[in-house]
Amino acid sequence: MTRIPRGDAVALTQALVAIDSRNPSLATGSAGEGAVATALATTLREWGCVVERRDALPGRPNVVARIAGKGRGRSLLLNGHLDTVGVEGMTHAPYAPTIRDGRLYGRGSADMKAGVAAMCAAAVRAADAGLAGEVILAAVCDEEFESHGTRALLAGGLRADAAIVTEPTRLAICPAHRGFAWAEVTVEGRAAHGSRYDVGVDAITHGAHLLAELDAYQRTVLERRTHPLLGRASLHAGTIQGGLGLSTYPERCRFSLERRTLPGEDGQDFVGEVTDAIARVRARVPALRAQVAPGVVQAPNDVPLDHPIVSALQAAARATGRAASVEGLSCWTDAALFTAAGIPAVCYGPGDIALAHAAEEYVPVDEITRATDVLTRVILGWSGRAEAA
Repeated sequence: MTRIPRGDAVALTQALVAIDSRNPSLATGSAGEGAVATALATTLREWGCVVERRDALPGRPNVVARIAGKGRGRSLLLNGHLDTVGVEGMTHAPYAPTIRDGRLYGRGSADMKAGVAAMCAAAVRAADAGLAGEVILAAVCDEEFESHGTRALLAGGLRADAAIVTEPTRLAICPAHRGFAWAEVTVEGRAAHGSRYDVGVDAITHGAHLLAELDAYQRTVLERRTHPLLGRASLHAGTIQGGLGLSTYPERCRFSLERRTLPGEDGQDFVGEVTDAIARVRARVPALRAQVAPGVVQAPNDVPLDHPIVSALQAAARATGRAASVEGLSCWTDAALFTAAGIPAVCYGPGDIALAHAAEEYVPVDEITRATDVLTRVILGWSGRAEAA
């Protein structure tokens, strides 16, 4: 990778986007995060950071860089992920980070290599201005699948007074986001010739009864569960399979469900919600036979609006002449893991989450530069300047 000028977030974004870092758990046979981690670690060392590169999974490293302040200011963790999703169906070259009409294109440009670049550039700019507290940069693997990278950091004892996760928020401050819970339902029927209604049991129709019941539960119960930044709780069916042929009663129907949870809800309760729905349907359709199996659960994130890290971001944005809105983020991020571990974490970064994983992915260049400016000010305001320590 070409040497990146110190603190140049746009050049660093381009360099990172140019490296294939598809998550191999999502894109079979892909490269993983090794090459991009090496490139980022090299740049951060050139910029004067103390850098550690350690595998969270075999061949899949995290990069942790530290800048020690010259005083007793508070510590701040800046976090982002290095892995990306696949490139199938993209309408532009995924690893050619072209700037066109003020936009930097490429897979991972918005989600979230621009955010990683902005946080790294901001940290060294703040260091040049003189820090009191410590800044920790954590660029992790596997966020797109099971967050092994961030989990490994926390299991290893990583701590800070607060964190900013530089996911794409369009430069809004996002102290809350949804959680999610997955489940798989299997409905059993009885295979028979399509003419034998007296023998066959239609697993697909029984599954449809259950899906309709869950939809009713969403409309009558979940729509009343709301959060001021995140809207209402929700659920949906993600996939469905069943049946062998048009003239055969299907003996089995399987479908996967996702429940998006709000702060205050426990995703572990989702299996119970589905089990209760099965019981209600069985009261009307006694022949229903269905079981539910739990899947992955990730908790929501919720940091109080008056928390000092939220105030620090607001003050830094105002100091640049552009106040930042405070919003909820619809998607899940590693911020929830940090907050749960006692490190209050807020999302703030360049790019639009609507472009993540999309056929066309880009980040506005001016958002990269503005994010870098704001994050530099946040770091200095949070940790204090060395001369004032």
